[in-house]
Amino acid sequence: MGPSAEALAISSRERSELERWAQAHSTPRQWAVRARIVLLAADGVSNSEIARRLEISRPTVLSWRERFETERLDGLTWVRPGRGRKPSISAEKVRRIIDATLHTKPHDATHWSCRTMARAQGVSPATVQRIWDAHGLQPHRVKTFKVSRDPEFVDKLTDVVGLYLNPPDKALVLCVDEKSQIQALQRTQPGLPLKKGRCGTLTHDYKRHGTTTLFAALNVLDGTVVGQCQARHRHQEFLKFLRRLEKKFPQRELHLILDNYGTHKHPKVRDWLAQRPRFVLHFTPASASWLNLIERWFRELTDKRIRRGVFHSVAELKTAIEAYIDNHNQAPRPFLWSATADQIIRKVSKCKTILETLH
Repeated sequence: MGPSAEALAISSRERSELERWAQAHSTPRQWAVRARIVLLAADGVSNSEIARRLEISRPTVLSWRERFETERLDGLTWVRPGRGRKPSISAEKVRRIIDATLHTKPHDATHWSCRTMARAQGVSPATVQRIWDAHGLQPHRVKTFKVSRDPEFVDKLTDVVGLYLNPPDKALVLCVDEKSQIQALQRTQPGLPLKKGRCGTLTHDYKRHGTTTLFAALNVLDGTVVGQCQARHRHQEFLKFLRRLEKKFPQRELHLILDNYGTHKHPKVRDWLAQRPRFVLHFTPASASWLNLIERWFRELTDKRIRRGVFHSVAELKTAIEAYIDNHNQAPRPFLWSATADQIIRKVSKCKTILETLH
């Protein structure tokens, strides 16, 4: 071990930042090494010992000590012009690859892959992948969306969001909808169990044993769910479910958030509601079912109980759904709505502007 060098003077803020660089998994390796050089130097460790511990050369230690003394933290995170490996792909080539990715399509496909782009541009697939990674491009991925064109979008949105953020006194807000065509599927073979290095498996084929429809109402206040499985999802079944809500919540004003499915606006449903003024209906805008919180609960039901389930009959499927609802209601957790109507309107307006620009 060489003689101890004079300890490098660093502030507490600099030490905290250097320790964060040295420990974080996301820190580039060069930064982490430079941070460790400075931290060891600040502890009075000799240059030779720093080089030995970090498995680097002594001149490298001296260089970064000197850089830190003159430029502090900023000096550790940039490379001086002219240093490092010269790029083999020109900036113009990178620009052409990015422009082709964003504004063109291959003649025989809907989107570019690394290999098709590499052949078109005369570079390697690895080069294309590095360029896409650096610019956050993922042509293979796509997400679905739909912007509501409802002429009463703002009024309906404000009405529903107002119920979430400022519910009426002494009244209940219920998010109501039906999840139709839930299939009782029996896999043709047992799946392989989960183990280290392997996820659980399901066969791609199955036997169908029929379907059921779940009518459900989510209590926004406490997160509990009232559910009822029925064979079909006509206005008759919807009325049957409304009668269950009437018995479940007697003498309470009920505000029901619904989508625009025809069953919810059937004349017989309207007549039934007209005789019961404590039922107040609030409809989400067209193509905006995401405003109804019961859809969020339906997703959990699908992910946690239905998608991987194996059911030999509709009765078995119904039993599983009812058991899931009972278990959920033992420790319910309400979904808390936080976005205001103005925030949503701004986002939708921005999306509409972008769509109009593209088309």
